[in-house]
Amino acid sequence: MQKGNASILFEKPPAVGCWGCIAGKKEAEGPLGGGLDRTETDDRLGQETWEAAESELQRRTARLTLKKAGLKAADIRYLFAGDLLGQLTATSFGVRELGIPLFGLYGACSTMGEAMALAAVTVHAGAADRVLAMASSHFATAEKQFRFPLGYGAQRPSSASWTVTGCGAVVVENRETAAGPETSGGCAVTIAGVTPGRIVDAGIRDSMNMGAAMAPAAAHTICRNLEDLQTDLSYYDRIITGDLGEVGSRALLDLLKKEGLDLEPVHADCGKEIYDRKRQDVHAGGSGSGCCAVTLCARILPNLRAGIWKRVLFLPTGALLSPVSFNEGRSVPGIAHGIILEACSLRD
Repeated sequence: MQKGNASILFEKPPAVGCWGCIAGKKEAEGPLGGGLDRTETDDRLGQETWEAAESELQRRTARLTLKKAGLKAADIRYLFAGDLLGQLTATSFGVRELGIPLFGLYGACSTMGEAMALAAVTVHAGAADRVLAMASSHFATAEKQFRFPLGYGAQRPSSASWTVTGCGAVVVENRETAAGPETSGGCAVTIAGVTPGRIVDAGIRDSMNMGAAMAPAAAHTICRNLEDLQTDLSYYDRIITGDLGEVGSRALLDLLKKEGLDLEPVHADCGKEIYDRKRQDVHAGGSGSGCCAVTLCARILPNLRAGIWKRVLFLPTGALLSPVSFNEGRSVPGIAHGIILEACSLRD
């Protein structure tokens, strides 16, 4: 199973049995709107606060995903989930009524990758037959915590990103017990392996340019993945990074060119895919832990299931800052977790 210094290839790859995603009105107006399971036109989701709204977003997404899979909460052994709020507030209050044992995760915008990696390892090890991995973010809660309250009307630089209001969830399960419409007749998608990322600190101190802070971590994980697996970029149909956005994506391409790698032909980025930058005022693109989660469920997994892509390196990226660290003048470290997703036919 162990490959190189950091990667894992699973002997019996766990299946991505089912998935679901819910997002806001702005996300529904973007290129991935047709792939959403549900659109919430009320950003407060009927709640009194933004934070309660994000908790409700997680609750609804988890229940929707379970319903699509034909499962009950009792059928899920563990839940791996996280958000961007302090002490994982959205997750703690959002999933408590489900009654599923919880592993609360914080990987910033890379949380969906961390959740899927841990879920896959848990299932493959036999510690669970079926687990749920989920991540969310909300534009208003992120602005309130990391930047300025919306009523302040602060001007945003062109390097800034727009936090996605959305949540995505996937059921990761033993392939032999896979269930749900996404897996009828066999597993549509498997998690063939993972390359957990390490913290890479390039010394970036601009919280409005997180793409630049995360790009070095993405470059490191891609190089580590290729080295561990003793392969090259042609191994993948797509390498899809997290929310680097326009600025971070350019930085990533430049960094890898210095390593002799031309990533551009196979590269896509969730932060660039989820919005239409020509029509929507989102500056550098989308961000937030919900960005990767929604893009995964609305585009990446459906394309794999349809056979459009056979193998994808899904690479959520995260900027590991907090209001405290930023106010103290600390740098913004980055991290990126690699998830190898394969169409089921490759493992038949």
